[in-house]
Amino acid sequence: MMMAERIQRNLVTVDHMEADDALDLIHEAQAYKEGKKPELFQKAYAANLFFEDSTRTKCSFQMAEHKLNMDTINFDASTSSVNKGETLYDTLKTLESIGVNVAVIRHPETEYYRDLCKREDLKIGIVNAGDGSGQHPSQCLLDMMTIAEEFKSFNDLKVLIVGDIKHSRVARSNAQMLYSLGAKVFFSGPKEWFDSDFEKYGTYGDLDTLLPDMDVINLLRVQNERLNDTEGMNFDSDEYHQQFGLTKERATQMKPKAIIIHPAPVNRGVEIDSDLVEGPQSRIFEQMKNGVYARMAILSRVLRYQEVM
Repeated sequence: MMMAERIQRNLVTVDHMEADDALDLIHEAQAYKEGKKPELFQKAYAANLFFEDSTRTKCSFQMAEHKLNMDTINFDASTSSVNKGETLYDTLKTLESIGVNVAVIRHPETEYYRDLCKREDLKIGIVNAGDGSGQHPSQCLLDMMTIAEEFKSFNDLKVLIVGDIKHSRVARSNAQMLYSLGAKVFFSGPKEWFDSDFEKYGTYGDLDTLLPDMDVINLLRVQNERLNDTEGMNFDSDEYHQQFGLTKERATQMKPKAIIIHPAPVNRGVEIDSDLVEGPQSRIFEQMKNGVYARMAILSRVLRYQEVM
């Protein structure tokens, strides 16, 4: 099935994204990275609605929109009518009414998009830029792109996701997609931050036992803003680094061709030693570069849907 047959109004989750579908998006992102010129869409407009803090995702979407020759409408959540009680639906309907084609939304509520995507009276495209502890599909696709550039195939690739898995939307999206693409997924980190829902995708184990056999080390930030009061009070960053962080000593146990990825922001000296962030096995900043192209592919798909409607 070609991508043109699968174009859709929204891209909010990897839950129902088939492996071939994801690979199509990755290949389009790679084509943009290699110099493919954007398709000549009719003039299109985007609004970035970020109700949680963001640097990489927000700026990356803005750059992707610029490279696609889209105009970006300024939206500041802190001064919007949402603070006066306006619903997210009414905000989107307002943006749609003034001519916005795509809304890129980051929201603290998990699955904020569920009812919105069911509404036939809402024509604006929705791209999920992260929802609570739910999904982060654009981060997932840029991570898959980065891995694909390194290893070409996902079949039997061993990927270790380490850290605050329970609260991480990146962990959830990546575990699902890696499993779908044929990789072997493993998890490590504090046992109390491992959710049994992840067992369908891979196996939890000891970090030092698993590390030497892994091809990709996917580190996660501790989601301090999502910890309960007890978890937050008991968290010690130095202790965490020694027990579950990628220290310089641990890094010597990695395969020579293994790579390190991290969705960022990076807490240097917590989940990873500062010297490793820009070390030879790190792909953290390459991920950021790939994020622009992955998001160009996502936005292009949503705009293609609107062209054929």
